Amino acid sequence: MPDKSDSGSQSSLPDTNRASAEGIVERIVYENPDNGFLVARMRIEGQHELLTFVGSLMAISPGETIHINGDWVDDHKFGRQIKVSDYKTVLPNSLIGIEKYLGSGLIHGIGPAYAERLINAFGIETLKVIDEHPEKLRKVEGIGPKRAKQIREAWEEQKNIQSIMVFLQGHGIGTNQAVKIYKKYGDGAVAVLRENPYRLIEDIAGIAFLGADKIATNLGLDKESPTRISAGISYTLRQMVSDGHVFSERKTLLDKAAELLAVEVKLVAIELASMIHTHTVIAEDDAIYLQELHEHELGCADELKRIMSNPKDPVTDKVDVAIEWVEKKHSIELSDEQRDALRLSVEAPVMVITGGPGTGKTTLINSILSVFMRKSFSLLLAAPTGRAAKRMEQTTKHEAKTIHRLLEYNPQIHDFSRDSNNPLEADVIVIDEMSMVDVNLMYSVLKAVPNGARLLLVGDVDQLPSVGPGNILMDIIASNQVPTVRLKTVFRQAAESGIISNAHRINVGESPKWNDTDCFFIERKDPVAVRDTILELVTKRIPKKFGMDPLKDIQLLSPMHRGDAGVAHLNEYLQEALNPNGEAIPRRGLRVGDKVIQTKNNYELDVYNGDVGTITLMSLDTKELHVEFEDRTALYTFDDLDNLSLAYAITVHKSQGSEYPALVLPIVSQHYLMLQRNILYTAITRAKGLVVVVGESKALYRALNNTDVTRRNTRLADRLRSTEEL
Repeated sequence: MPDKSDSGSQSSLPDTNRASAEGIVERIVYENPDNGFLVARMRIEGQHELLTFVGSLMAISPGETIHINGDWVDDHKFGRQIKVSDYKTVLPNSLIGIEKYLGSGLIHGIGPAYAERLINAFGIETLKVIDEHPEKLRKVEGIGPKRAKQIREAWEEQKNIQSIMVFLQGHGIGTNQAVKIYKKYGDGAVAVLRENPYRLIEDIAGIAFLGADKIATNLGLDKESPTRISAGISYTLRQMVSDGHVFSERKTLLDKAAELLAVEVKLVAIELASMIHTHTVIAEDDAIYLQELHEHELGCADELKRIMSNPKDPVTDKVDVAIEWVEKKHSIELSDEQRDALRLSVEAPVMVITGGPGTGKTTLINSILSVFMRKSFSLLLAAPTGRAAKRMEQTTKHEAKTIHRLLEYNPQIHDFSRDSNNPLEADVIVIDEMSMVDVNLMYSVLKAVPNGARLLLVGDVDQLPSVGPGNILMDIIASNQVPTVRLKTVFRQAAESGIISNAHRINVGESPKWNDTDCFFIERKDPVAVRDTILELVTKRIPKKFGMDPLKDIQLLSPMHRGDAGVAHLNEYLQEALNPNGEAIPRRGLRVGDKVIQTKNNYELDVYNGDVGTITLMSLDTKELHVEFEDRTALYTFDDLDNLSLAYAITVHKSQGSEYPALVLPIVSQHYLMLQRNILYTAITRAKGLVVVVGESKALYRALNNTDVTRRNTRLADRLRSTEEL
């Protein structure tokens, strides 16, 4: 929630519609890293009040001097402000301005302390010294050859970035992606963009087709150019993949691409035929695949068939004796369906175990593992996320790794070290939380399973499918080619939990039975009231009543990013409520002390999509920060932060594989598109001890009754059923 304390009335400013101003950027109040839109405040010489300005401005930082042009507008939150139409950076010409500029962390190697030393040494000539006489930097205490070189290189980089910014502004793209573009392409950035601006779509996070297309249009590329149409087809296909599809139906792809490109469908069809001919994309009758996804889906089917067909060492021919031994060892009594599953596990080369909470999955898995270990079979256990792996380790009392660590990612080759040429060393491999595993990761896992090994796949098929493409768990079950056990009986002790019993009610479309112990519903009629109630719950009521830590114990989930009760808005307010005084990280909307989540795999840092941690340290001098995760601390440079977001609130999708002591879930009609039964079910099953749902009864009713989930385009089940390739 942005600070309004110094917005002021700005009544002394001229009362005309057009406006221009020049001053020092005092602070960035808000910034959207996806489109570069920001709210910032400027200090103008001779004026007491700060000037608020908004717009899409690239890569400006506190301490910079800029000249802005635009229009006066009135905002209900920030008051009178300038909406910027264009701007340019100006090198500061005052001691205060120079010190703020250098101390902002903009120049790598200079933070507030070194900025002060440089000002003391060179005064008003400081920037001239850095630009024209960098050898003099060595005269400043603490600046040796390494830091002097670092400062000089960073200064040159900033100058190059400014030239790229001017180029981009002149060609219709108003985002803050200049730094990323420079990091990717270096001094040749402008040449790359002139040659093929559509490279930005795949190379630079946050740039979509329309942004690249603006540049292409302004550079004179013809609307019907094959280069443009090919880029539009590829982008459309990748957008469908981002929605979970492994392929697109031909007609759908042609229609969507033609709409995006605003050209006739026949032109798109001609270019698609050319792309198929050159194997840029793969066509299987009416299905159009990206080349990699086609290979991976085929590979999943082939590898599963290989694992199922290879002979396996016998486990035991006395299964009933093994069952009695397991029950005695663990002091349990297995249900009939658990006993049947244990018998099956002894014979099956690949097996699926699925079931909801409280149905005895953990007991069954532990029983199976006990039998294998008793017979001296070696085991490897893994799950998609660090939290899921840790939970698996706690429940099985056996080491478990993330899948990425199991497969030993090698940053030098940008791939996993474990594959068909260097398989895993185990007799039994167990993968938990299979609903989270997409087709790409599954192919990597299957390639690394050695001949003769058994594969046990565990998950809840009623949860949301993977964020990535495919629906692996459901497809394997639907193929009827892999022995599958679906546990349905809820054990008595588990049934006493309001959370577990309500999860099963939700899963069959029945209304939850709320209580006053572990499963609450608070009716609120509009999203703003929902937001305000959630803030009170997380910061006051739940900590007071249940003795829970707001940061460590309580997780807020939301079905969507947008809206008053969406992830983005809730994070903004919760950051201000729970971490108001954390030191700000320039341009990122993050602070030291924030709870954060990694949103994309970063193999070099060994952090993965869904990992949640806390920012503990930051250095403006080195542009680095520490994020403390459950099992390690990662050192991020500021360039690594594009995929690090606030995690006071996260989406239900991002919560998969995790469990929380307490969970708060808004449910409002504003989230209409995402009010689905499997989203509600997945959210409820993330809680261990407490669930509080806040919102509208009618929205809850819609979610319970909406099972119309978009079917994902996949052919894995068909491939598994077929003895020949499709």
